[in-house]
Amino acid sequence: MLPAAAALESPGQPLPVETAPAADSAGLAARGAPAPRPVSGELPVMNGFAEGWSAPTAQQVRIEQRVTIRITPRPSPMPLAEAMFDENRSDEGGAPRFTERKLGKCVPVAGIAGVQPASPDRLLLIMRDQRLVTAQLGKGCRSRDYYSGFLVAKSADGMICTGRDALLSRSGANCQVHTFRQLIPTGN
Repeated sequence: MLPAAAALESPGQPLPVETAPAADSAGLAARGAPAPRPVSGELPVMNGFAEGWSAPTAQQVRIEQRVTIRITPRPSPMPLAEAMFDENRSDEGGAPRFTERKLGKCVPVAGIAGVQPASPDRLLLIMRDQRLVTAQLGKGCRSRDYYSGFLVAKSADGMICTGRDALLSRSGANCQVHTFRQLIPTGN
């Protein structure tokens, strides 16, 4: 028998294939016998299918990263949440008066220290720099759904913006912020 490297090729004829010895009565090949293998790159054919060949599988890895930021409820620095938006309140209560001033369309998420429901459709955001900001929720949203804080997806710029980001309450409410306003104390 000639070694496989020395086999002569004739044009139009397939290359010879080495075969293993016949299987014994139990269907097992003789111990130490090499398995059938092609001589030079051609696959042996058995009943119309290539033996020992399988279709290549795509090996892909998909990495997704999603960061959610939780803003926890925090008591306000002074008892003002209920009294602040009560238009029928008496001035003898000792609670300071506030006026609202327009604020930009975005608020930095890292600057929010806590949140508290303020009126039926507003959240009071307590900022780390001691500012008080109200977030007017979209139509049909109630601030009481956010009694235990809210979750927000981290954006590339690190801001919560009106019309772009949604605040997800832990109870399942999902609302966008309509406007941000800063509260400025005006005195008693």
